[in-house]
Amino acid sequence: MPRWVIYLIFAAGGLLILLFCLCVCIKCCCKGKKKKRQKNEQINMKGVDGKTATALVQPDVWDVDYGSTTEQRGKLLYSLEYNATLSELIVGIKQANNLKAMDLGRSSDPYVKVYTVPEKSKTYETKVFKSTLNPVFNEMFTFQLSKSTLLKSTVVMKVFDFNRFTKHEIIGELRVQLCDIDRNHVIEEWQDLAEPAKFEEENLGEICFSLRYVPTASKLTVVILEGKNLKSMDFGGSSDPYVKVQLALDKRKWKKKKTSIKKKTLNPYFNESFTFDVSFDQIQRVNLVISVWDHDAMTRNDAIGKVFLGCDATGNQLRHWADMLSNPRRPIAQWHSLLSAEQVNSTLALKKKVPLPTRLKENNPLFEKHFK
Repeated sequence: MPRWVIYLIFAAGGLLILLFCLCVCIKCCCKGKKKKRQKNEQINMKGVDGKTATALVQPDVWDVDYGSTTEQRGKLLYSLEYNATLSELIVGIKQANNLKAMDLGRSSDPYVKVYTVPEKSKTYETKVFKSTLNPVFNEMFTFQLSKSTLLKSTVVMKVFDFNRFTKHEIIGELRVQLCDIDRNHVIEEWQDLAEPAKFEEENLGEICFSLRYVPTASKLTVVILEGKNLKSMDFGGSSDPYVKVQLALDKRKWKKKKTSIKKKTLNPYFNESFTFDVSFDQIQRVNLVISVWDHDAMTRNDAIGKVFLGCDATGNQLRHWADMLSNPRRPIAQWHSLLSAEQVNSTLALKKKVPLPTRLKENNPLFEKHFK
């Protein structure tokens, strides 16, 4: 045989031996890693109770929908007390626990909205608590309900996650039928939050506006920015919205202005500014009413919804007002969900216009010209 053939045979044999050894080494390494991983898993799971294991061990993709499909939304501690003499139902929102995280930071900014149905005459809101899943509210709200009305009413407590520039997301809700409660005793209990009912209250839309107060100049500036998802009031499924901006001083109508009319839209953009002269003493006694209306050329204009801020406001409205006062000369913008005109009117209970001083009436020729 030629010498080069012999060299070729030895080279091929050596290559086969080398490949065989390499395969054996790879197999041994994989087996060692597998045993080590199993051992580590056994060590890590020792001493772990069921609750911790649930938090640490993620289910496989095909196991996600297996078993209970109830989403955990947290618990709410509330109280109910009925005063038959005064026909008053007192609802206490005490605290919440283990709320569902709605923000990217695995937290929420919770608050609670409270009202009764079917007679939804008033809606209350608690304060907003920032970055917590265990807020302590300790707030009480009073509803005027006769005994006959009480028996057919339901208290609704909705927990929301506050967002200044987007729609507030609902975390969960409780509905307590008052016909089932013991009216002779104060009820205080924890309950799991449930998924929001499908028969949610009518959505009237949202309005975004900014507030700015300059104490040194006694100027209150309201900028109506835009609305979205307004309720359609016309047959064509649209509306012709405009906004009224009204100030009420000491529960009496005081000053008002309004925006231009936007034709055939449920998402109007206004960006219109209004400035009022309001002294520092008056700003502590004033309420600001923002109402959205549908313009009709032939018939009476219809109110789409309202919201009010100021000294008598609660919840998000009070928070917006407080942010304005604590940041003088700085515009503070926020979205607000519209409430029905009946709700706002009954809660605010405005009287007639602020009476003019007697001296002003007697000495002002403009008053005599226009009002006599």
